[in-house]
Amino acid sequence: MRHSRLLAAVLALGMATAACSATQHRTGSDASSSTPSSTPSGAGAPANGAHKKGGTVTIANEQGQTWTCQFNPFNPAAYLESNGFVYEPLIFVDSLNNQAETPMLATGYRWNADKTQIVFTIRDGVKWNDGQPFTAADVAFTFNLMKRVPATDLYALWTAAGLKSVTASGKQVTLTFKQTAETYFYAFADQVTIVPQHVFGSGEAAAHPDTWADPDPVGTGPFKVDPCSPNNIQYTANAGYWQAGKPYIQKVEYPAYLDNGPANLDLAAGKAQWGSQFIPGIKSFYLDKSPENHTWSPPVLNVSLFPNLDPSHKATSNPAVRQAIAHTIDRARVAAIGEGGEEPPGNQSGVVLPTFQKYYDAGAVSAAGYDKPDPAKAAQLLSGAGYSPAHPLKLSVITITGYTDWDASLAVIKQQLKPIGIDLTVQDLAQQTFDTRLYTGDFDLAYYGEPTGGPTPYYELREILASANTAPLGKQANGNYERYRNAAVDALFQQYATADGAGQVAIIKQIEAAVINDVPVIPVTESVDWFQYNTADIAGWPTPDDPYAQPAAFNFPDAGQVLLHLYSQSAQ
Repeated sequence: MRHSRLLAAVLALGMATAACSATQHRTGSDASSSTPSSTPSGAGAPANGAHKKGGTVTIANEQGQTWTCQFNPFNPAAYLESNGFVYEPLIFVDSLNNQAETPMLATGYRWNADKTQIVFTIRDGVKWNDGQPFTAADVAFTFNLMKRVPATDLYALWTAAGLKSVTASGKQVTLTFKQTAETYFYAFADQVTIVPQHVFGSGEAAAHPDTWADPDPVGTGPFKVDPCSPNNIQYTANAGYWQAGKPYIQKVEYPAYLDNGPANLDLAAGKAQWGSQFIPGIKSFYLDKSPENHTWSPPVLNVSLFPNLDPSHKATSNPAVRQAIAHTIDRARVAAIGEGGEEPPGNQSGVVLPTFQKYYDAGAVSAAGYDKPDPAKAAQLLSGAGYSPAHPLKLSVITITGYTDWDASLAVIKQQLKPIGIDLTVQDLAQQTFDTRLYTGDFDLAYYGEPTGGPTPYYELREILASANTAPLGKQANGNYERYRNAAVDALFQQYATADGAGQVAIIKQIEAAVINDVPVIPVTESVDWFQYNTADIAGWPTPDDPYAQPAAFNFPDAGQVLLHLYSQSAQ
């Protein structure tokens, strides 16, 4: 599994705001509004727009541990199995399809002239899966809960984004910001899923909304958890779902896999229809097994080494040590061996290529010497920090057990670092243990791919670098797990929100300069949105020709969109 809400390389955007589909926005002298079709439509549907109900989809997506049966949408260690499946956003923004919008719990919205206030119109006739009515008050409650308990504000809306107030009146919910906020639309409209006030407003859920287990999630989404065990999550169709006739699929099975091997075998044999992980030798192992087996894994964000920058970690907080590591790693070789050539190499700017080519400062990367490996320069830097093959620096790197491609990549990195005087120990951890140590800063190095992307490099870079996302060691960070703090970079993120297209490109290049010079993270490969699918019975999958959602099961709220499109051909 990969914790990723990612962006595919097929994007070619001229503007950088998160909700700027020209066909869906009307801009005037004093306001702009968007009112997408009030009833979401399904891609691939027959002429009458409906399919018969029936069928089961099984997901093969290795976790490295058994299920905890926690579904709290405010807990990054648990929300991938609830957001999209059970909990829904206001507006779905399709990063793969020119930012096309699908109305969900809101039927539309309207900005004021300077984009400091947005008013959402909330959908009528929606019920929570326990039968209680969904209202605008639930939406306002969700956002105000993030203010009351900052640990639930996963996108720093009340801090970095400048959210000032959220109020509900009738069918409308108004979000007011201290500054222009269109850049944050993707976060608050698409990434935030709405929770019921009658559940999260009392008891343990109200006291500890960030850590409450939420074992029986009450959402508005197309599926209910029914039941969950350590070995399998079973989702059953929500009979009272607000989209008439949907979902078509009536059951989803989500087995827990401890490593890639068994999951890949189930995919190759057709026992699972939806895969979201690395398959070594995918052509012979999977594609050649059946003409009904297919794959489409669009390039996305970065998989990086995150060094701990807290001063208590004397080695990794030393820029010379980080620079030495970045100069040593042969990223192309890691991608070829560790990822079997199925992921491209990354680069030290942190900008994914070719997705965001216009933002990439090739000259800066080359001038810093990061355009190719330079072990000699790395050894010199490390020697200046007091380390050498005779007096090696001992470091450990945490990763997730069962991620066989990451293990293979780290084996290559370990081999490359040894000659310059770094003795690297790889620690494979269960998913939840890894998450806890990553979020609290309990590591020397961590091998990880950030969970949040967006329509420009800004979104991933802000997740990684913004001071508002981090926390002191021992406290849970919502991003910036390496504990990077740079006031100049924070100011650039603030300036980005009001800059025009050319200005945003220039700002990203300035942020790249900090990544190149400070080396707060070390991008190794460019992650892809792992996706394998079987069409023997199940149809309606996203494809390059119909990229209606990011295709991997670990993306939210995209997973819910995929499930709303899927149908059983045998049930027709």
